[in-house]
Amino acid sequence: MKKLNITFLLTMLMSMVGLNASAHDIEVKNAEGVTIYYNYINNSTELAVTYRGSYSSSYSNEYMGNVVIPESVTYNGNIYSVTSIGDYAFEGCKGLTSITIPNSVTSIGYGAFSSCSGLTSITIPNSVTSIGEGAFSDCSGLTSVTIPNGVTNIGNRAFYDCYRLTSITIPNSVTSIGSDAFFYCSRLTSVTIPNSVTSIGYGAFSNCSGLTSVTIPNSVTSIGNWAFSGCYRLTSITIPNSVTSIGIEAFRGCSGLTSVTIPNSVTSIRNYAFYGCSGLTSVYSYIENPTNNTGSNFDNSNYSNATTLYVPYGTKNKYLSTTGWKNFVNIVEMDETAVKEISASNTNEAKYYSLDGKQISQPQKGLNILKMSDGTTRKVMK
Repeated sequence: MKKLNITFLLTMLMSMVGLNASAHDIEVKNAEGVTIYYNYINNSTELAVTYRGSYSSSYSNEYMGNVVIPESVTYNGNIYSVTSIGDYAFEGCKGLTSITIPNSVTSIGYGAFSSCSGLTSITIPNSVTSIGEGAFSDCSGLTSVTIPNGVTNIGNRAFYDCYRLTSITIPNSVTSIGSDAFFYCSRLTSVTIPNSVTSIGYGAFSNCSGLTSVTIPNSVTSIGNWAFSGCYRLTSITIPNSVTSIGIEAFRGCSGLTSVTIPNSVTSIRNYAFYGCSGLTSVYSYIENPTNNTGSNFDNSNYSNATTLYVPYGTKNKYLSTTGWKNFVNIVEMDETAVKEISASNTNEAKYYSLDGKQISQPQKGLNILKMSDGTTRKVMK
């Protein structure tokens, strides 16, 4: 009886080993003779590219060199469309140098190309609507990426630690940028966030130390924790009127910032939001009814005479009696005639002048004189 049980157990274990070794459903060579592994999806009507074996590290570098994924695969007389790059499909394939993704693919899964350090560029087709978490994380050789118009969400850690990435194009279809999406992309110098984006996740651009300029559109309502922390080359930032909250340490360590504009729409500035911004010389706050904060939202050096806090006309006493804001030694009320915002239609025929009366091509930081086409003048604060 004991012998029978041992034989039975050995048979079961051997069958399980065989099952795990071929956990991918099928393997088919592409036109170039490269074997690609697939799993059936959508009731076995379509295919997702996957890895060899039962888990993503079963084999090392099962994909190498140039890999072309076909739009469809014929197997056992049936034709299947390839519609997905599955989770971790190419994870750790350091020998992968280029990949061709067909227009049939609509999604790129979690960690699909993570740690593919040999990839230098990738073209994502317009058919793709979703880029999963960590899809290209640690792709240290990646220098440029164009995200297609169909993508609505850039997942958490999607391009985490792609430190050679120098340019990124984010289309108007994207509505959210995930947490740590571009964390440690230290060679990015500028980013334009489109008007479609409503939220910037925590750590989205944290430690992008090469970043010198960022445009935050009016569609954004919240700036997440650590969103731009460690971007020490960033020199100025204008937060649009749509933003209501600035997260914890959102701009911490941005020591290159010299000026910050905070709109009246902001109702919450979390702990240490601007801590370590030691280069700030001016903070323009348009908040008319300031709320208490911890007092540590700015660097200690900002509270000294080194930084001037400009506040709306008639609100200085409110700031002087509000926790955190009252720590500023130098608080100055903006001129009551200062204009917060001028629409483009009103400035088509306008001319700008410095305070000493010299005409300038565009407004400078601080107060400017705007002469309208009807001859009237206004003071404009930038």
